[in-house]
Amino acid sequence: MTRNRKSPRLVFAEMTSHTSPLTAAQVAKLRSVLTEQGFEFLTKQYTIFAAKKGKLSISVYQKGPKVLIQGKDTENFIRFTLEPEITGVAKLGYEEETDDTGHFEPHFGIDESGKGDYFGPLVIAGVYTDAEITRSLIKAGIMDSKRITTPTAIRKLAAIIKATPGISFDVIALRPEKYNELYGSFKNLNQMLAWGHATVIEELAKKRPDCPRTLSDQFARADVLQSALKKKSITLKLDQRTKGESDTAVAAASILARERFIDWMDAATEKAGIKIPLGCSAQVVDAGKLLIKSHGPEILGKFAKLHFKTTQQVCGELF
Repeated sequence: MTRNRKSPRLVFAEMTSHTSPLTAAQVAKLRSVLTEQGFEFLTKQYTIFAAKKGKLSISVYQKGPKVLIQGKDTENFIRFTLEPEITGVAKLGYEEETDDTGHFEPHFGIDESGKGDYFGPLVIAGVYTDAEITRSLIKAGIMDSKRITTPTAIRKLAAIIKATPGISFDVIALRPEKYNELYGSFKNLNQMLAWGHATVIEELAKKRPDCPRTLSDQFARADVLQSALKKKSITLKLDQRTKGESDTAVAAASILARERFIDWMDAATEKAGIKIPLGCSAQVVDAGKLLIKSHGPEILGKFAKLHFKTTQQVCGELF
């Protein structure tokens, strides 16, 4: 189990990413406005449409629907096009006044990475934010790690998070050997996840004992995590919700967790001498078989989560 520490301060970048929900009528209006402004329309998976002009990219996703704005001119596009012409509501710069979720109030955000990957650790991270920290992270373009597609971007945003003045964070990485040992004790992934979340919250509470609340992405019945906190005598208010990554603290935690996960995977690939892939695909099964062929069956527990059904596919009769 390893933990993270603060890094030297960095200079924050301008806003380069923003997401906003849209109605069907607003989607149509946005397409019309982008056409008038000379945007080039592109084909992009899962979108109603996507467009680009210079260094600014606009993607309107089917789910929601919602618009993702990315690039150097993100803030200007929000101020002078999206809000006045499309949504008709000026929110940029007024987030605190319109928020009723406690987003800007002091709290911990907790998230994990690697839960669904056969290879690699289970990483759980937590971040403390308050109003000032949240404003800084939003301006820096912090978002849920699942929407960030490259390791370079993950590492860049992770460095910004760690360097944010006033921030506190904690990261635990359960390497496969430790993961398999703990799973043998818990016999249940959700129980083990709750223990991990509670452990990170416990460490954050030592650093910020004045923090009144914690928010986790909900992964099981609410009482599972509540029980894990009770065992550690942690009494701060617990909120859980699906899509918790819409909260900036949870989004920041997701990025720190993902950074630790991809760092481990890169090191594992170098150590094994073969590519260690993500997920649970046929490619993962092939990599597992090659690992065993190259290093023997005992190596698998050092790289993989053995309770996955993938182990049967990898090992066959050996299992």
